[in-house]
Amino acid sequence: MAALDGKRALVTGGGRGIGEAIARALAAAGARVVVCGRSETGLVGVATAIGGSLVVADLTDRASTDRMVAEVGVVDILVNNAGAAESAPLDRTSDAMWDRIVELDATAPFRIIRALAPAMIAAGWGRIINVASNAGVSGYGYTTAYCAAKHALVGVTRALAVDLARTGVTINALCPGWVDTAMAHEAIDRIARVTKRTADDARAQLAAMSPQRRLITADEVAYAAVMLCDHAARGIHGQTIVIDGGAILK
Repeated sequence: MAALDGKRALVTGGGRGIGEAIARALAAAGARVVVCGRSETGLVGVATAIGGSLVVADLTDRASTDRMVAEVGVVDILVNNAGAAESAPLDRTSDAMWDRIVELDATAPFRIIRALAPAMIAAGWGRIINVASNAGVSGYGYTTAYCAAKHALVGVTRALAVDLARTGVTINALCPGWVDTAMAHEAIDRIARVTKRTADDARAQLAAMSPQRRLITADEVAYAAVMLCDHAARGIHGQTIVIDGGAILK
């Protein structure tokens, strides 16, 4: 697995869930990790635990995103993990919801890549990992904005893979299904509330979407992220790596 001594990494949404797991895994592999997020409280614990640093930023606000990028400076590894999901039927998917989800899940990653990739290209080495979703390669009900944003992030990954192919920089998208994180727990609570079922029943409904009948763990996604940073993984480029126990095969 990757030996990342001397490499500097930025993980957005690094204060909890998948982002925290990736930050911890990169640090364990030797990288110096900067975690970014909206809540300083969550970031402090992660940064302290891994001997890293933190930047507080709201990536739905472009000025805040730009300040974060300027503060972080040059990195070798970029993990665009920050994201959010909201669900609503089409007639209740407001312009505000659309703008909020697309900005965070697609536009912010693009703008961060645009700012940080040139230094990777100049150095002749870099790893860009976009945490998308299996909603970026499939469709789900009541999630028009989320699916559109994640499809856009996959499209950014594929297009830039062509542009970056001969630079020493790789770019890939990780596409997890339901991951056992706070986002899934919020969805479970929402399903239980709307359907008037128990939380256990709602959790089982999400788990049943995978042939493995389980939620993916954040550590499984982190494993894939660190793997992509290895020198031996340099041929994995422009790929959408689905981590969902086979859910989209059903």
